[in-house]
Amino acid sequence: MTTDLWQELNTTALLGTDRRPLPAGPDHLPVDRSDPATALLDLAAVATVRRRAGALADPAVPVPAPAAPDPRPEPSPAAAHRLAVLLTGHGPHGGGHGTANLGELLPQWLTAARGHGYRAPAAAVPALLDAARARSELRPDVVALTGPLGRWLAERNQEWKYVGRTVTEELAPEPDERLWQEGLFAERVSLISRLRRSDPAAALTLLGSTWATERAEDRLLFLDALHEGLSLGDEAFLEAALTDRSKNVRATAAELLSTLPGSALATRMAERARAAVRATAHTTNSTTDRLVVRPPVECDAGMQRDGIAPKSPTGRGQRAWWFGEIVAAAPLRLWTADTGLTPDQLLRLPVTEEEADDWREDLHEAWARAAVRQRDADWARALLGPPPRPAGALARLADRARTKSGRSSGATGTAGATRAAQATGVPSRLLGVLPEEERAAWTAAFIETHGLGEAFQLLGACATPWTPPLSTAVVAALERAAASGSYPWSHSGVLGMTERALSPATAPAVAALAAAATPNSAWADTLTRLAETLRFRAAMLDELAADRGAGA
Repeated sequence: MTTDLWQELNTTALLGTDRRPLPAGPDHLPVDRSDPATALLDLAAVATVRRRAGALADPAVPVPAPAAPDPRPEPSPAAAHRLAVLLTGHGPHGGGHGTANLGELLPQWLTAARGHGYRAPAAAVPALLDAARARSELRPDVVALTGPLGRWLAERNQEWKYVGRTVTEELAPEPDERLWQEGLFAERVSLISRLRRSDPAAALTLLGSTWATERAEDRLLFLDALHEGLSLGDEAFLEAALTDRSKNVRATAAELLSTLPGSALATRMAERARAAVRATAHTTNSTTDRLVVRPPVECDAGMQRDGIAPKSPTGRGQRAWWFGEIVAAAPLRLWTADTGLTPDQLLRLPVTEEEADDWREDLHEAWARAAVRQRDADWARALLGPPPRPAGALARLADRARTKSGRSSGATGTAGATRAAQATGVPSRLLGVLPEEERAAWTAAFIETHGLGEAFQLLGACATPWTPPLSTAVVAALERAAASGSYPWSHSGVLGMTERALSPATAPAVAALAAAATPNSAWADTLTRLAETLRFRAAMLDELAADRGAGA
């Protein structure tokens, strides 16, 4: 009866009391019906109370099984509190005037905590899952740190469904055929990556079993995973991929084969490179005195099968494009073996062309790409030159690229701009081939001579936190920049990097620079902020390290 009355009241309210009479109410409750609208509300109030009073409780919901236990320790209360500060951005300094954006320091806390073997504080797990939902770069660390509890919560909240698609080493399932056949794409990529570290041949066999049915974009990502443990044992698979229906897959397979100096593709490229670059000897002493370039005049079917596009996608001339692709894919040992010269000696040779064009920069740029692709530290050192020698091969590459507007037959009018853009990334890519300490030392020497103006990409290639010598060089360069009268925002990219990568031990030196700067100036504020950020990072890392030291 209560339900029927409620439905009648709803209908009357929708139609209006002037079109539909009031329903009969409870007999024991007198309702003044002289004002139909007021009477309707009175009846609705009575019906509402009666419905609530007469409602029966729903059956009890079964309590779900708890999350699996996580044996890892939680960090100390101090470290947990700092995590809460990083997640909310509200701390002693507010994350505003006093320190950098605290959210930018969160990845460092997560990485350090994961490295020390902690699990996330239970109270912080929901906030961490929310943070990683908005910032995908945090997901591997967050999923690993939140562990079984994070996965348990994610099963009950659709907003955190990404957790089920994120596979980490700590929570990776055991590799099996069913996981490969039925797993999520992220799980399958992770499976291939992990197998490549332990059993590359097994990973290749697994990939080959479904290769023909994979989507083109998935085949491309699976090929990227083959960088791990790449060897001549992968050659047959990659040679077959050279005929793939996807252009990007073909190009990636060719690049992988070119990193294997003993592969058939590398041998084919070496033959083409010998035809394109010929060493000439001095008539009196028979020593190589120059390199003569004869770039290809067409992109034949064999070149196309080996990953060379017939049309230049960069705006460079066709012959320059074909020439660069051939030399970049040829084994670097070809040049030293054929000439008996070291990379340094080869880079100093004049380069001429039978049609009197200048191909020196094309050749050196292609050698640089080959050094990065083949991870050849000797060639990378030679191309970079001894820092900070302005006349080194690297400087010649960059300077000529900035000023060269084109050539008569080897490039189009837009070649200068294109080559300048390519040369910009040359130093950082070559640095990435060198060991970390040598990388940092080279960058420090460059900064000591040239300052911070062109050092952004070089610093980005260095491992963080920066070594003490590199950090010292950066602080000294900041001091020179502040004294020169320039504005901090002209170095905004490097300054943002220093907040995350500069060694925290330099905080006193940065604070001294801030104190010496003109009060209330832009540099004083910037350096004060940097010093506070470095102190914050130092305390953050010390808390996590001290906890593990005490636990040990």
